[in-house]
Amino acid sequence: MSAPEYKSFEQSLSEFENIAAAIPPISIKELSARIAKLQGLMKAQGAKAVYLDTSTSLTYFTAITLGASERLHGAIIPSSGAPIYISPAFEEPKTETLITIRGEIAVWEEHEDPALLVADLICGLSAEGDTLAFDPATPFVFSSAITSHIGGRLKVTGAKEMIAGCRQIKSATEIAIIQAAMSASLGVHKAVWQGLYEGVSTTEVTNFISAAHTKLGMRHIFAAAQFGEATAYPHGVPYPQILKTGDMVLIDLGAHIHRYCSDITRTYVFGEPTDRQRELWSLEHKAHRAAFDAATLGVPCEDVDFAARKVLTDAGYGPDYKVPGLPHRTGHGLGMDMHEDPYIVRGNKMLLQPGMVFSDEPMLALYGECGVRLEDIIYMSESGPVFFTEPAVSIDKPFG
Repeated sequence: MSAPEYKSFEQSLSEFENIAAAIPPISIKELSARIAKLQGLMKAQGAKAVYLDTSTSLTYFTAITLGASERLHGAIIPSSGAPIYISPAFEEPKTETLITIRGEIAVWEEHEDPALLVADLICGLSAEGDTLAFDPATPFVFSSAITSHIGGRLKVTGAKEMIAGCRQIKSATEIAIIQAAMSASLGVHKAVWQGLYEGVSTTEVTNFISAAHTKLGMRHIFAAAQFGEATAYPHGVPYPQILKTGDMVLIDLGAHIHRYCSDITRTYVFGEPTDRQRELWSLEHKAHRAAFDAATLGVPCEDVDFAARKVLTDAGYGPDYKVPGLPHRTGHGLGMDMHEDPYIVRGNKMLLQPGMVFSDEPMLALYGECGVRLEDIIYMSESGPVFFTEPAVSIDKPFG
């Protein structure tokens, strides 16, 4: 292996600077356009109102970020007109400061039933037999209570398709923010590669990743460091490991800027790879490339999964989700959530369109031996698939 020039985690950390502060957030104009697009989809599907709970979708459409709570706090998006924000009365001043897209604030006191308030507001916007659509992230305790108060006056359905119809097609601004997040996280990844030494623990590695993302001005989301046999398990193992020469190393990490995520995985060997490690890595690399090549405009998402899985099946692994082989889908959408539509999985007939963003990560898992996963994020441009970051070239050159 062509080993990297060693650079300690401390030295790398001292060299990172805040890059997030210079990245422009989503504008009010774009937020308004998102609501208008949602309202167009609502009219097309006959929905008079969409209820958004304290989910990522609330942030996507209104720029309001609220933590999950036992208190009902969200927004109603009518099929025309301004949003109606729902807030506990004592939180109204805070809600007012969070509002970017202007609209009425409807409040409820602690002894009152907020579900009744929401039901009455929505029924006031609707005629008998109209449709209310719920954000799929709405807790059942809220959606069921609102539905109960509505009784049979309205039809009730889910808003998943309408919301995904907006969120899964990224704008140029969203692509630019994701690009910034991905580029910064790739730099953190490379610093991990340069800073590894025999005896380092997975805990030390993940602590460095968190600190590096923070230094870059990003909000750290997660870091997974797996050494040796532990690399075989897609979501790691529940115990730390110590690095030894000859270990396979799998690093997966993510952070966000303005709520837009990065997500990158690299696998390589600490020391000189064996012929077996090279063989497995090269096969995974081939599957990863097959997924990219299959991701052409207008093809179903599932075709990308089929292409990657076929490489591994033809080599004698699998079939399907059997291990040794690829135990999970080939990819997931990425945006304000780490995992969102579109999903690159068998059965997803959604056609790839410009603006879609998703991961390419067909893992080769061999329980008891090792695993190899290469993950890069693809966006669909007007002319086809593009990687946000340069993919690995070889087991010796995981960063090009």
